[in-house]
Amino acid sequence: MSRKFEGDRILIATHNAGKLEEMSELFAPLGITVVGAKEMQLEEPEETEDTFIGNARIKAHAAVKATGLPALADDSGIQVAALDNAPGVYTADWAETPNGRDFIMAMNKTHDLLEQANAPHPRAARFCATLVLAWPDGHDEVVEGFVDGTFVWPMRGETGHGYDPIFQPLGETRTFAEMSHDEKNSMSHRSDAFKKLLSQCFE
Repeated sequence: MSRKFEGDRILIATHNAGKLEEMSELFAPLGITVVGAKEMQLEEPEETEDTFIGNARIKAHAAVKATGLPALADDSGIQVAALDNAPGVYTADWAETPNGRDFIMAMNKTHDLLEQANAPHPRAARFCATLVLAWPDGHDEVVEGFVDGTFVWPMRGETGHGYDPIFQPLGETRTFAEMSHDEKNSMSHRSDAFKKLLSQCFE
């Protein structure tokens, strides 16, 4: 049986400002105070698993151990069908540079690989999000969310973060980066996972 969350403060185990903002907006109607890992001066744990669930668990439990607060961790990424679902769990790794993450570079890399593979259009893609909510006693709850779409080129839009400028959800004419925060949050993979988490742990 799923455990219900009864506190009024939750740690979001991410240093990603975009993810933290998105989570803060999703939690706002619940009256739950959100604090980020950077604000708590937490180090980022090494993500050694090869699944979204495994890496989300690492982050959630590390944050709980460091703070004693219930923690919610996200591990997410984009899967491109013609690249055997790469980059997947390595989405952020593809953006790593000595000076931080460069998602423009990562999107160019993905496009170049699709061109080298002569992948046909439309180029199916899927955003995946896994949320793990962990408690200090070691219990956790896991949910997964998805949104299907296509990889589009060139990049379009100025909002959002990560791969948003090249992802066009099915049924839409705009990329995530061309939508407002509210529009994206209503249909994103993280929103899908969050709705499942609400049903599982908060309602």
